[in-house]
Amino acid sequence: METTANIYNDISEILFTKEQIKAAVEKLGKQITEDYKGLEPVAICILKGASIFFADLIREIDLPLEVEHMAISSYGSATKTSGEVRLLKDLDKSIYGRDVIIIEDIVDTGMTLNYLKKILVGRGANSIKIIALLDKPSRRKVNLEVEYSCFETPDAFVVGYGLDYAEKYRNLPDIGVLKPEIYND
Repeated sequence: METTANIYNDISEILFTKEQIKAAVEKLGKQITEDYKGLEPVAICILKGASIFFADLIREIDLPLEVEHMAISSYGSATKTSGEVRLLKDLDKSIYGRDVIIIEDIVDTGMTLNYLKKILVGRGANSIKIIALLDKPSRRKVNLEVEYSCFETPDAFVVGYGLDYAEKYRNLPDIGVLKPEIYND
């Protein structure tokens, strides 16, 4: 995709190029393969934002694994979390006794994943680890460990590679900072 496309006009800077993302996802896939050798984890995609990252990452994991999807919301169409977490789509199968890897697009305050992790612990998962495309520890409001991440990101509103603002920009192959005038109208 050319960077002269209209959607790039709303981006103030590119933080991570599609080439950097691809290399980071490949490296992370190899690490997960090594760390879970001999296991058959359940990979849970957190919709919608993680879907692109999830699809690319699981193709880099050389293990038998099951795929599940969950949808959780604490943002709606806002740029800051509401603090209220809602489960919009639950798992289709039991995770009792299973090793679970939660795959998320970005970990910001940690409130959403902290809530989700408590739910999954209550369902009897053997282990639960969090994988994030982007980790933003400067914004963390709860004590939450992100075991794996591709990139640490600054405190900026980022879009692309699945990350959105008002359901737009998910299709950018890069990750960039959205111009404030786009979301401060």
